[in-house]
Amino acid sequence: MDTKERIRRSPPPPQAEAAPAHPRGGRKGRVAAALPLSVAALVACGVLLLLLAGGGSAARRGGRFLDADPGSLAGGDGRGDLHQARPRDGTYRKLETACAWLRCGFGRGHVTTVSSKDHRDKLIGGLLAPGFDERSCLSRYQSALYRKESSHLPSTYLLEKLREHEVLQKKCGPHKESYNKAIEQLKSGQNTEVGDCNYLVWVSYSGLGNRILTISSAFLYAILTNRVLLVDGDKGTADLFCEPFPETSWLLPVDFPINQFKNFSIGSHESYGNMVKTEDIRSDGSFKDPKPTFIYLHLAHDYGDYDKLFFCEHSQQHLQRIPWLILRSDNYFVPSLFLIPAYQEELMRLFPQKDAVFHHLGRYLFHPTNVVWGLITRYYDSYLARADERLGIQIRVFDSETGPFQHVLDQVLSCALKENLLPDVNAQQPIVSTKDVRLKAVLITSLNSGYYERIRNMYWEHPATDGEIISLHQPSHEEHQDSDKNMHNMKAWAEIYLLSLSDVMVTSAWSTFGYVAQGLSGLKTWLMFKPENCTVPNPPCRQVTSMEPCFHAPPFYDCKARRGTDTGKLVPHVRHCEDMSWGLKLVGTDEW
Repeated sequence: MDTKERIRRSPPPPQAEAAPAHPRGGRKGRVAAALPLSVAALVACGVLLLLLAGGGSAARRGGRFLDADPGSLAGGDGRGDLHQARPRDGTYRKLETACAWLRCGFGRGHVTTVSSKDHRDKLIGGLLAPGFDERSCLSRYQSALYRKESSHLPSTYLLEKLREHEVLQKKCGPHKESYNKAIEQLKSGQNTEVGDCNYLVWVSYSGLGNRILTISSAFLYAILTNRVLLVDGDKGTADLFCEPFPETSWLLPVDFPINQFKNFSIGSHESYGNMVKTEDIRSDGSFKDPKPTFIYLHLAHDYGDYDKLFFCEHSQQHLQRIPWLILRSDNYFVPSLFLIPAYQEELMRLFPQKDAVFHHLGRYLFHPTNVVWGLITRYYDSYLARADERLGIQIRVFDSETGPFQHVLDQVLSCALKENLLPDVNAQQPIVSTKDVRLKAVLITSLNSGYYERIRNMYWEHPATDGEIISLHQPSHEEHQDSDKNMHNMKAWAEIYLLSLSDVMVTSAWSTFGYVAQGLSGLKTWLMFKPENCTVPNPPCRQVTSMEPCFHAPPFYDCKARRGTDTGKLVPHVRHCEDMSWGLKLVGTDEW
């Protein structure tokens, strides 16, 4: 592929549609009719800009600023560095956008501020249901203003299933009559049969990236098995994500009667693996009396061979008879769901494009709360919005020492320069400020500030060989991952989302943080391989085959033959990952 094609540029502003020619001067008449409107609108915009400029100057002379520094609002210094003076007033951008909307309508003979296309984009191709209170979750419908329209369209069947599942969540959600009845049966320990309302409870576990990926996996499993998804509100789930389902809550009520569920682990007697091992579940699928009212599914990285039988079809038949399932996982286990024969036809209909599963589910489920959305939009509008191109670089180092490490910096620069994602610098020429040059904003996310500072200085001290202005930005540098702190998680979620708004992205191997940003963006990112022995890998990075996350700990077992097998070679759309040779990921048909 030509290196220029690897850089996805922002599309040009929409052109006015050419009106068809009319032999009797109809087109001329429409242009003449639109001209007074266009002149009036442009004059109005000019006047407003002049007034705003004066007001802004007066405000600054009075010691006040129109826009607060996002760094101060987010608990940091903003870490922004722009090497050419440009206006930073976000109000100008909003007014310029409004004027651009006015201008777009002139060729059609009328002024149009919002088109029907904007309404369609608001629902992200039909993924989102209308009717939510927009003020309660601003990001749900505003995300279309910040994110490019995706080229990956959800299937009609997926949209139908989402609407059906929303009805189920509303009917059987917390404190509804069906839920209360199911809870009473759970408390009593009665030997109950499954009914119209059956449940999958997700246990909050591990870091933020892992949690997002496992909620997505759990949600897909809930759709396949017609279960209501309830999520554990621990670790600030409600502070990070808006409610995804209309007129109900997905949060598990705090009075859930199984108090010990957060302490379940691989050794718990309630786990499916242990029940099979001790023959509480017999080989024919029958249960020793009494049949349990719930079963715990341990699908974390340390799960054993009996737990992995979850991915066998006969196990799914057993679990269908249990009204409550409780799930703990830190894995994106979706690829192995595609290997279960009973679900294959349904999954093919839901996702004709196999490498867009998380792209669709993630954009449907995960909407930043208003507090997190404020962190995102303030930073984006201040530092990234006016760039001609946005490059995201996510640096994750799996090392006990804090760094920064020279070999990691060398790998980042080697990847970015080799793939023409960043321009080289000229150390011989003086730095000369010019106008009307291309601006590239580089967003760096890392626990350490050292990489940002070194790359920032590189483009501060020397000009880029292609004349571009390179601005470097790092929202935070927490030094250590602390997934139990609420503000740490909120900043992490904001940075994941900001990364996903990039035009081009570089991510780190093994990182679920990077997987989430990649999936939400819909990009095939440049993946930096994990360094060994403090040495830059050769090559330093490669473009991934699909935007799907990697399942880090899949089972290697042939359920029919009852023996070990390479599950990365069973079907063409499930392959091994680029960054983890034993992992599994979904790929599109163009990779078969």
